[in-house]
Amino acid sequence: MNPMKYGIVIETGQNNCSAYVPDLPGCIATGATVEEAKERIRKAIHVHLEGMREDGDAVPAPLTVCDCVEVS
Repeated sequence: MNPMKYGIVIETGQNNCSAYVPDLPGCIATGATVEEAKERIRKAIHVHLEGMREDGDAVPAPLTVCDCVEVS
């Protein structure tokens, strides 16, 4: 199976960071740092996709494109 790259969003709060995957509704993770949130969302994606496959659901293609824009 070819690896897929899903876009993630990481939000930083006062006490932790949270991450979610726009292409996989319900796939979320938290961590104390951005790096921890990234590692946990990677694991959450794996578990989420594994569950979808076990349930016979179609795995959605990664469609979200992440980027940053600079504003002044």
